[in-house]
Amino acid sequence: MQLNREVSKVNLNQDFSVIQNTERSNNKKYLIVKRLMDFFGALCGIILFLPVFLVIAVIIKLEDRKGPAIFKQKRVGQNGKVFHIYKFRSMVTGAENKLKSNKELYKKYLLNNYKLEPHEDPRITKIGGFLRKTSLDEIPQFINILKGEMSLVGPRPVVQEELREYGIKTSEFLSVKPGATGFWQISGRSDVGYPERVDLELYYVYNQSLKFDIQILILTVIKVIRGVGAY
Repeated sequence: MQLNREVSKVNLNQDFSVIQNTERSNNKKYLIVKRLMDFFGALCGIILFLPVFLVIAVIIKLEDRKGPAIFKQKRVGQNGKVFHIYKFRSMVTGAENKLKSNKELYKKYLLNNYKLEPHEDPRITKIGGFLRKTSLDEIPQFINILKGEMSLVGPRPVVQEELREYGIKTSEFLSVKPGATGFWQISGRSDVGYPERVDLELYYVYNQSLKFDIQILILTVIKVIRGVGAY
């Protein structure tokens, strides 16, 4: 009887080990396929949008010659690694100082999930408003994806200040590579603020898969065309 129990225990341990090895293998395969999809997707995106890229850069410079066409901002990536995210500049030169100089507006910005309505945001340029509404300001992030700092799909990379919104779940949020689009974007984007955004981002972390990624990419295209939640 004792021998049977020992044998059963060994079998259970072996079964559990097989399950763990299978899960690790599947996860490794998913990450490899995901990286390949990111690399070739970003490469195709850069080639496809290159003419648009050049036209937008020229228009930005014509509206405001002082600042660069590409805006760089520090964001927190996978495992807490800080990187510069690339976007077409949609704001005036010295936008951050301009916002912080207006204490009431800056307070509203913090309380409103680090966002302001387009009509009340003094930082956004004319072309910038259009770029944000159409999500064209995000095109340079193909460079981040190509470099391996971001993925096509994942939680949106945040600035250091926003990490406090994730509390004890911060390490889980940072356990995966951030994305140019994700579950939060297709669920409302700027229309969905904290703390609901935390739940959406973590849902992706817990349920990421190739099928889920493809679904998000398809829905992202639909949302961008409709202009849902973008400002």
